[in-house]
Amino acid sequence: MKIRRITAVAATLAASALVLSACETPETEGGSGITEDTALSVAWNQSFYEYNDDSATGNATANAIILYMMNSGFTYYDGDLNLAQDTSFGTYEKTSDDPLTVEYTVDDDSAWSDGTPVDAADMLLFWAAMSGHFNTATFDSDDDGVTVYPEDHEDAGEPVPEDVLANQVFFNATNPNMTEIESMTVSEDGKSVTAVYASPFADWELNVGMGVPAHVVAMHALDIEDPMEAKQALIDAVEGEDASVLAPIADFWNTGFQFGDVLPDDESLYLSSGPYLMTDFVRDQYVTLEANPDYTGDLQPKVETIIVRYFADPMAAVQALENGEVHLIQPQASSDTLQALEGLGDGFDVITGDGATYEHVDLMFANGGPFDPATYGGDEETALAVRQAFLKLIPRQDIVDRVVAPLNPEATVRSSFNAIPGAPNYDMLVEANQMDTAFPLEIDREGAAQLLEDAGVETPVEVRFLTASDNPRRMDQLALITESVEADGLFAINDVSSAEWGSMLADPSQYDASMFGWQSTSTSILNSRSTFETGGGNNFGGFSDARVDELWAEIAVTPDFDQQSEYLAEIESILVENAFGASLYQHPSITGYNTDLQNVSSIQVSPTMFWNYWEWETTLTQDDIVEGEGEEGEGDS
Repeated sequence: MKIRRITAVAATLAASALVLSACETPETEGGSGITEDTALSVAWNQSFYEYNDDSATGNATANAIILYMMNSGFTYYDGDLNLAQDTSFGTYEKTSDDPLTVEYTVDDDSAWSDGTPVDAADMLLFWAAMSGHFNTATFDSDDDGVTVYPEDHEDAGEPVPEDVLANQVFFNATNPNMTEIESMTVSEDGKSVTAVYASPFADWELNVGMGVPAHVVAMHALDIEDPMEAKQALIDAVEGEDASVLAPIADFWNTGFQFGDVLPDDESLYLSSGPYLMTDFVRDQYVTLEANPDYTGDLQPKVETIIVRYFADPMAAVQALENGEVHLIQPQASSDTLQALEGLGDGFDVITGDGATYEHVDLMFANGGPFDPATYGGDEETALAVRQAFLKLIPRQDIVDRVVAPLNPEATVRSSFNAIPGAPNYDMLVEANQMDTAFPLEIDREGAAQLLEDAGVETPVEVRFLTASDNPRRMDQLALITESVEADGLFAINDVSSAEWGSMLADPSQYDASMFGWQSTSTSILNSRSTFETGGGNNFGGFSDARVDELWAEIAVTPDFDQQSEYLAEIESILVENAFGASLYQHPSITGYNTDLQNVSSIQVSPTMFWNYWEWETTLTQDDIVEGEGEEGEGDS
């Protein structure tokens, strides 16, 4: 799955109490709290593949859950979704309301695992990369690359000098909430930054993270050997807005942390600032995390070794749990999965509930495909008619009845882009957006045919459809969609699904429609802003609407929930009117585990069952883990 983020949510001190074990407790190492020689194996359904989970390609739960256990930060969500702080890592304080000013300070003991301090340079890079303030180039879907727009060379036909081309800056994952920060100033001691906002911002407390190590990026990008010298070079480049230095920094930030098939030889590409170190990795098989002996923060884990293994097939994960290959799983939810877990008997337990992910179909607005006005000579109405016709044929109710209802008989179609069923503003948003009228749950064949006939579009319209090729549930859903949209010859599905669908989303030239799950990292009402705002990092389809952008800006400065919901209702209405896409259902959640593991729970935002890994307790050791290689993971939850 992909992650809907406001920032990367980092782990900090747990607010909940520890539960003491009734069995004899082995001795622990030093004062660390680690139970010596303990080991756990945990299953997930998509392989880790990139250390930078803020980049356009790395924004996925599969990466975030690993990094959550490796790297520290200012905040995290507890078991009741309250925002807690890790003051052992650092502190933050609002120092002014006009203008909104927030000071962040990293603790003197916080350090990366190579010994380099975590400090202001790391926060400055995070802001520079995520704000988009320093970008002088933009992604061009037609050329599958970066197109530059130099201010001094706008005359048609005038060639752009090579030195200008070489100095174009492009960080590939702009977060619209970070653009609210107008400036960020580094303190003299290099441990603090002061963020000044252009206007009031309702969710300021969630808006600054750490990201990748600044010294690593600058050392590689600028060929500097000394880490502190590299940090200073980065600070100087940001403060001086030096494009010649920021351009290579951005290039490395975008792609330098992408993993191959095994652990990189360069250890700087997977540093830790938190409780665990990555010590081994084989793509699509496993990641091994070992307790960080140099970690001094409050978030002290008890398990010495955590191995995350990958199983795309949920029943294979259940089998691995039964066999002892893994001790904790959160597989794709289905009635078969639940029945199999409940049938494991003594020694195993199951937790069920609402999940953090929702399923949806999105359409591409600016890729030269069937839903793009450019395909019809710029005719917006024709492109809109084709989008509307396609969405009228998505069998939303049938998908829920055949995929979700066997697991949860009370399951319903989700009909909001921004709220989960049962949320305080859900019914109001659904009534306002009229999604169920525009795209009826039982489909509207006559309406779809009439739209295409009136638009004069030749049928069948070919639609390249992208989803996870090695996820059986997804392929079943695509089969239902294909049967429905092709039934009257109005559309023809070209299945371009792939196991690498997650990294393909950022390349709009490869598909016209997609189906996957968004998982939230925050309870913020701005959580989905980057999906629907012009240029947002999660807005893969190129949707753009000036009024929607204005409304998000209003929500950002509005503290009142009812008023925020009214703005959201207008946003949702515009999304439906423009046939952005359609939401399908909220994922149910199933967590199964070996009862030798204690203190397991799950929350409704990423990182779900990993949220309190430091509370996990077990007497299991490496000898208790049955050897297994997992299987290739597909990338959703």
